[in-house]
Amino acid sequence: MQSIHLSPASAQHINELRSIARETFYETFAGDNTEADMQQYLDEKFNLSVLQSELDNPDSFFFIAWENETAIGYMKLNTGAAQTELQETTSLEIERIYVKNAYHGKRIGQLLYDKAFEVAKEKNKTSLWLGVWEENHKAIRFYEKNGFIPFDKHVFRLGGDEQMDVMMRKGIK
Repeated sequence: MQSIHLSPASAQHINELRSIARETFYETFAGDNTEADMQQYLDEKFNLSVLQSELDNPDSFFFIAWENETAIGYMKLNTGAAQTELQETTSLEIERIYVKNAYHGKRIGQLLYDKAFEVAKEKNKTSLWLGVWEENHKAIRFYEKNGFIPFDKHVFRLGGDEQMDVMMRKGIK
């Protein structure tokens, strides 16, 4: 494996961010959803206008994992009002961690998660939380391995399909 590094994403990275977001979401969920639902979600959530708005939000933070000059994964974190659900001042939400399938098993997801934990500690948060699709058993195992425990569920809409996410939390000492 070549040199892997993380960097904060900014407006100058919007095209790489859009590309990696669309590619990794599609790789992860296309096999379990209709093409129409996938395209609707990708068009609504990963268009340049939406991503620019998210990048401009001072309570959201993006990091891109790079192998040399190629984006291979990314992460979006939220605090305060940017959080998708809880909006607790003491917590940090991991809204997205996605890695290209070709890089699964190479600890890129762990590298991104470790960065999330570091950011939470820097911002004096007492917990991290996230939502993960209840059928994404691999991701659930990853988060359980990292000390997250389920505490609730919520509906996630992908196109016209309502799916259930397990909400998980980890305290920070």
